[in-house]
Formats: sequence, structure tokens, C-alpha cells
Amino acid sequence: MLKQYIEERAIDIANYIIEANATVRQTAKKFGISKSTVHKDVTERLTQINPLLANEARKVLEFNKAERHIRGGLATKAKYLEITHRL
Repeated sequence: MLKQYIEERAIDIANYIIEANATVRQTAKKFGISKSTVHKDVTERLTQINPLLANEARKVLEFNKAERHIRGGLATKAKYLEITHRL
């Protein structure tokens, strides 16, 4: 049996991910925990507590993971546009 605060944290994390369409990195920063803890809470712990909520949160995380290369490219493009604008 998981400790009560861990169960509550896992539920809070899943709700945040779903409501904010948040990434693992954003969630970890918001809750002050590691990315691996976010991942474990959603994929392992929450599955035991609330499988439906775990599934919804996992869908958001999978979508964000699939899109991350696009966000990275856009961030790089913005960075170089800013540098060339300064020159």
C-alpha cells in the first residue's frame, strides 16, 4: 500500500498534466520532483490508484513526447532569429 501523500501527489500530478497539457519536465518543475518520479507516479503508481486517470495523463505525455522534436526546432529557430536580430 502506498503512503497517502504519494497517492495524493500522483493524482495531483495527473490532473495537472491533463489540465495544463504539461510535459514531464514542466510537471517536475511545478511539483519540485524529478522527471523520473513524475513518470513513475503516472505510469506505475497511478495505474493502481486510478487507471482511467492514469490513462488520460499518459495520453497527454505520449502526445507531448511525440511533438517534442517540433518544439525543440521552434525554440532553436527563435533563438537564432533573436541573435540575428540583435546584429
